[in-house]
Amino acid sequence: MGGPEPSIVEKGPDEAFFTLSDNIVLGELFKDIQDVKSGAKPSLSDDRPSLKLLDNMSDTKHPDFQPTIFSTWDYNLADLDNKTINSIRSAILRNYITWARTVVRHDTDVIFLSHILMYFFTSVPSALYLFFGKFTYLHGIIHLLVTVWYSGGFTLMMHNHIHNNGVLAKPYAAFDWTFPYILEPLMGHTWDSYYYHHVKAHHVEGNGPDDLSTTIRYQRDSLWCFLQYEARFLLLCWFDLPKYFISKRKYNLAFRVTCTEQSSYAALYLLAKWQFKPALFVFLLPFTIMRIGLMIGNWGQHALVDDVEPDSDFRSSITLIDVPSNRFCFNDGYHTSHHLNPLRHWRDHPHAFLKAKDRYSKEGALVFHNIDYLEITFRLLTKNYMHLAKQLVPIGDQIGMSQVELAEMLRRKTRRFSEEEIRAKFGKK
Repeated sequence: MGGPEPSIVEKGPDEAFFTLSDNIVLGELFKDIQDVKSGAKPSLSDDRPSLKLLDNMSDTKHPDFQPTIFSTWDYNLADLDNKTINSIRSAILRNYITWARTVVRHDTDVIFLSHILMYFFTSVPSALYLFFGKFTYLHGIIHLLVTVWYSGGFTLMMHNHIHNNGVLAKPYAAFDWTFPYILEPLMGHTWDSYYYHHVKAHHVEGNGPDDLSTTIRYQRDSLWCFLQYEARFLLLCWFDLPKYFISKRKYNLAFRVTCTEQSSYAALYLLAKWQFKPALFVFLLPFTIMRIGLMIGNWGQHALVDDVEPDSDFRSSITLIDVPSNRFCFNDGYHTSHHLNPLRHWRDHPHAFLKAKDRYSKEGALVFHNIDYLEITFRLLTKNYMHLAKQLVPIGDQIGMSQVELAEMLRRKTRRFSEEEIRAKFGKK
């Protein structure tokens, strides 16, 4: 048996299909590790090159400005604007980008329009054909697999939508309001439940004791506890969410979420009664998979909670620099940054993280690389803390810790809080 696999401290960051922003962040964090090990201090100046480059990439007036158009293809906007490149693809992309920037709310967000068009030209006609054309199990299975593949990007696009009241420019406000009601059921969401649960409950409570998706009452490396957590959300969300709003005397929200949730269930029932086979692959299975996936992800986001300050955003959430979360899901890996400012634009998270890295270090925040929330959950439930420690990017005092010490630190952060501790640490009566 060999020793632990080398971590970022020994060999540098993993090689992966990181975004340019993530490569900039990882490069600076690795340099900080090297500086600390050599006795120097990490650079904290506001004019350091990494911050300037991230700024320039989002500045529409700067030559380095880069809107995000696709998830799977990186490019240089200057190359497309270079008239000497006379290709059909470049011409099409130039015209598409020019038009799309007038449609989306922020010039950086061309990718949102790309996603919306993709869903309407693939998922919608496929679903219609399954209901009104000739249903086959092969088509149904392919449709389901594509929906599962789409679901992460769609959900995080909607994450931006619900936090910012839309993603498109004002002239397209009507469509911006309408398209979620068409696409949400196809991707496994019930109407508006993501908004009410995430914005009106989760971000208000911040994984505290009243949060419906709080993890603090569970042993967070226990499969049995996770299954209880998952089952409650899957089976009782329709009841718990209105009950929560009533307990907070937000009766209007309780009424609205009851109407949207129950109308969604009624629609699913009627569709299944009308044509069960298409409804199963188009609506029912995506709904079940989405509900399970949401809680697997939330468990990964909030499983590692500090036992001293569990109410701190720095210590009750994590930051991931990884491909699935940041390249395909709009920087969802910067979860601590999102909790610190839920209205922060998704492209600004890497810059905000680097600018505040000294605060992250002093607060003992956790940063991982090349691992996503689903794998975080899996590694916790299999108690593979050494692998988690390997993927940790140590910052601050963590830099001097061994991999075994880091693994033990992570293990301590999964302990269930007693009701007495919750009362003491959260001020609950």
